[in-house]
Amino acid sequence: MWSLQQQLDKRQADGLYRSRRVTDGPQGPELLVDGRRMLTFCSNDYLGLAADARLADAVKRAVVRYGVGAGAAHLISGHSAAHDALEEELAAFTGRERALLFSTGYMANLGVISALTGRGDSVFGDRRNHASLNDGCLLTRARFRRYPHADVAALRAQLAVARGNALVVSDGVFSMDGDVAPLAELAGVAAEHDAALMIDDAHGIGVLGPRGQGSIAAAGLDAAAVPLLMGTLGKALGTAGAFVAGSQALIETLIQQARPYVYTTAMPPAIAEATRVALRIATDEEWRRERLHGLVQRFRHGARQLGLRLGDSTTPIQPVVLGDTATANRWGAALQRAGILVGTIRPPTVAEGTARLRITLSAAHSAAHVEALLSVLGEIAAGEAA
Repeated sequence: MWSLQQQLDKRQADGLYRSRRVTDGPQGPELLVDGRRMLTFCSNDYLGLAADARLADAVKRAVVRYGVGAGAAHLISGHSAAHDALEEELAAFTGRERALLFSTGYMANLGVISALTGRGDSVFGDRRNHASLNDGCLLTRARFRRYPHADVAALRAQLAVARGNALVVSDGVFSMDGDVAPLAELAGVAAEHDAALMIDDAHGIGVLGPRGQGSIAAAGLDAAAVPLLMGTLGKALGTAGAFVAGSQALIETLIQQARPYVYTTAMPPAIAEATRVALRIATDEEWRRERLHGLVQRFRHGARQLGLRLGDSTTPIQPVVLGDTATANRWGAALQRAGILVGTIRPPTVAEGTARLRITLSAAHSAAHVEALLSVLGEIAAGEAA
């Protein structure tokens, strides 16, 4: 029997050990973390909706009507009127014929890729795709090839020798870098080679594009150019779960063949009802996106003045690239001592030599919050240089 403890000890020694923190209270810029009040820049609650009273009221009303749990999978008796209404509204929001709810974005990606491709087919993914896309590609029996990040020319060369049906999968907004995929170019090369294009827009929905319709809409593309769209509900929309949107034939195929959909209990109806409210808020309250993008610009301006190495991102995901794991851990610990919590991202989540602080901004932050973060980052940078 292999030694699990030895592996854990090595991970600890390498500075790669992951630990959970216990939070208390509603999500927001300031959060009780392990009993200590901290300013947080590590949530994906981009529009500040996770603790919105209107969503909480929707949950309360829905629990009275539906109870707490769905009780069964969608295909048994778990598909409520709340789920059905949310799917229709998500389809309309994304400009597609239909949408299908999944319990998580991870399950949605596994389900779509494995349902649509198999032995004899080809799947192509960006090298910096989210783990769920990579795992979905590995799960299928299709031939899986990864192309260099955002390199459409390399993808074109790979597609030229593809066998069987071809599927291209990419993040819309890359979760560790915050940059946006070259969607128009991806759509063009996919069309050239009769390949289907799937975009995981977990970090674009609610944040980018007109009315928050995401990175695909921001690029001026429609369902014909990007026939498979996955979006999550637990980030900008502040609730939980995910959806896939596309044609009638696509959704019916997933209902029949996507194992993570067929064999999983449906999300609680109350979450679906809260998401319906969140979708309306995200669509109507443009000021949230305006405020968010203003805070992003404020942070980037201040970080550049400090000489920090930023990623090529104009989204709420702002990586500060530090290089080695030890440096990233040291900066993260220093921020935490100062009462600020950010994500410390290390290999294998990112490539060796690119360990970083992953700073995420929310419309719930204030300019003062951002200035407080920049002030502490400046102190750490000065200390490192001394």
